[in-house]
Amino acid sequence: MTRQGPPDERRTVKVSKYLSKHLRHQPERIGLVLDTHGWTEIDTLLQATARNGFPITRAELDHVVESNDKKRFAIEGTRIRASQGHTVEVDLDLPPAEPPAYLYHGTVAARLPAIRAEGLRPMARHHVHLSRDRETATRVGARRGRPVVISVDAGAMHRAGHVFHVSANGVWLASTVPPEFLRFPE
Repeated sequence: MTRQGPPDERRTVKVSKYLSKHLRHQPERIGLVLDTHGWTEIDTLLQATARNGFPITRAELDHVVESNDKKRFAIEGTRIRASQGHTVEVDLDLPPAEPPAYLYHGTVAARLPAIRAEGLRPMARHHVHLSRDRETATRVGARRGRPVVISVDAGAMHRAGHVFHVSANGVWLASTVPPEFLRFPE
């Protein structure tokens, strides 16, 4: 009998990145079709990964979904989807939500001039991603270099009629954040 040890962390990261790429950005690359809300059948996904030379077991998939600290993926019954961050057209069907008074956005200094002039824009994504706390925003900004955290006056935005949504993993989403609602560090 073969003893199964703990999951290989490098493999877990590779599987997570592979899933992100194909559930958020390029489902067609492996022959997946997402429904209008971003869902696909788990069996269909696993078959597609095997056909395309990167077989993933159901145990690996479950481990990635359960252990991901950012909760990037959601499983509902026999279906899976990315929680947010899509560049392909999907409607996550998230209800509007009242945000806390302030939310935060992590970035790097090189992007500040454009942000000061234009505000926060979704770029290739469908929404601007905002964090509930400075620590998370700092980690997000640090992926691109030395982080800068911008405060977003979400309460004032909401009162002005801007709509917010919150994804299943706690990421706050807005279509844009105009510059007048941003507070920059000194």
